[in-house]
Amino acid sequence: MDSENNRSNGGKVRAAKLSKERRSEIAREGALAKHAKAQTPKLPTASHKGVLKLGGSEIACFVLEDGRRVISGRGMTSAIGMLGRGSGVARISGMKAVKSVAEPSFLQAIASPIEFIGESPRKDVPSHGFEAPVLQDLCEVLLKARDAGMLATEHEIRYAQFADTLIRSFARVGIVALVDEATGYQEERPKDALQAYLEKIISEELASWVKKFPDEFYENIYKLRGWTWPGMSKNRYSVVGTYTRDLVFERIAPGLLPELERKSPKNEKGQRANKLHQWLTEDIGDPMLAQHMHSLIMFQRLAIANGFGWNRFVKMVDQVLPKKGSTLELPLDDVI
Repeated sequence: MDSENNRSNGGKVRAAKLSKERRSEIAREGALAKHAKAQTPKLPTASHKGVLKLGGSEIACFVLEDGRRVISGRGMTSAIGMLGRGSGVARISGMKAVKSVAEPSFLQAIASPIEFIGESPRKDVPSHGFEAPVLQDLCEVLLKARDAGMLATEHEIRYAQFADTLIRSFARVGIVALVDEATGYQEERPKDALQAYLEKIISEELASWVKKFPDEFYENIYKLRGWTWPGMSKNRYSVVGTYTRDLVFERIAPGLLPELERKSPKNEKGQRANKLHQWLTEDIGDPMLAQHMHSLIMFQRLAIANGFGWNRFVKMVDQVLPKKGSTLELPLDDVI
């Protein structure tokens, strides 16, 4: 109690030392601050929230108290295959191709995310998101830019591929929802039935176009060997299959190649009924293959950029991505 009285008395002493003008100024500043706080619009609060699963991405979604459906910005960029964090949606809207075909209303929606209370555990920290239809608008803009031939980079093309899958999936789910509403089944279906159906569609769609072995991998082999690249429409030299087994399957995991060959034996014509990579599991095998292929292609690009030949490239791979459980090297010739 004594300390409180001392602080109170100290405040009175300091106030007494201030000039009349300074005391008036402080009072005026306090009144303005109080008025500004009172005039600050109250942010809407999320009455419902959940997680929407799309193509392996988990998107935070909300229904605000005013009825607006909102999805998080990070979730929206993840849905179209954009990696990393940060203002991804703003980066997309800044793409030259997007700005050339997008409607002003879309660009305005991207530039003005919705502030609301509901995602952050701290009630005084607002969250940011976009109305759900903006995701569909984003997909349509990307497809419009693609159809106009304006997407130039690998990243932009990947965004459009994801967008294409999402648009067609949304249409299918929309038809299912309309039938459910017309028949009254919407009152009986499981809570997450539409989301599960959408996830199944997207998984199947993505699997249909994702290439396990990019064309660039084979084209770079030809460049490093000094061969003329005939394109993917022509049959590759048979030795390329040997290179693929050595550079890929023998280096991902110990014993992987023999096991894949056991699962897909050759017939009397020396052919296999399935590609070796088709036996890889989606949760472990496919990600390991994708990561390995990414590393190999990076080494290929580095070797080509520095004028290295096939032998130098293979030695680089041997040093960084050695074969699992073997010291045998790929037979080399006199190519530099």
